[in-house]
Amino acid sequence: MGAILVIDDDPHIRELVQALLGSAGFASIPAADGREALRALGETPVDLCVVDAMMPNLDGAGFCRVARRYYPELPLLMLTAKGQLGDKVTGFEAGADDYLVKPFERLELIARVKALLRRYRKVQEQIAQAGRLTLDSASHVATLGQDRYDLPLKEFGLLFFLASHKGRTLTRAGLLDEVWGLDFDGTERTLDVHINRLRERFGPATGFRIVTVRGLGYRLEDI
Repeated sequence: MGAILVIDDDPHIRELVQALLGSAGFASIPAADGREALRALGETPVDLCVVDAMMPNLDGAGFCRVARRYYPELPLLMLTAKGQLGDKVTGFEAGADDYLVKPFERLELIARVKALLRRYRKVQEQIAQAGRLTLDSASHVATLGQDRYDLPLKEFGLLFFLASHKGRTLTRAGLLDEVWGLDFDGTERTLDVHINRLRERFGPATGFRIVTVRGLGYRLEDI
């Protein structure tokens, strides 16, 4: 479980939001502007961002645009003192998922945070990310930008499972059980063949690689 990243150039607002989140059992980490927040995303697991709209260096909309490009599955809650329709539209167009106007009630902040986490966790059950490649288990389609890849069923299942456990070494036996089923009576050579096909199909430009861990199995890593 990651933390909630609280991004605001006002230290009093940061402390207030962190205290409110903490009272509901959420861990949080602070960032004073969008640039500092982007560095934090690269260093710490984050489940959601609470983003102030008006900040120096990189404002809330700018942060949302960059975060949405590199972390498409990350929930973004825009927090601002402005309530005009135009400001809301700017936030949503930049990639924000929800919008909360200051001053706000504690219960509303917590309710919106919980709603976003529920929504994204439901989506994440069907979506996995391997580098720049997005895998949708509902349609069994892989996409990279405008390019669509219709993979054979077992190749898709194997890649989806590896991507869903990104960074973890998965054993050959475990992969065979998960993708081919417990009653599979073939050999581990079948798994190796499918791994090689995926490597041939998706080169370094896709932003991920499948690493062989000798004596154990395979691990998918972003590069």
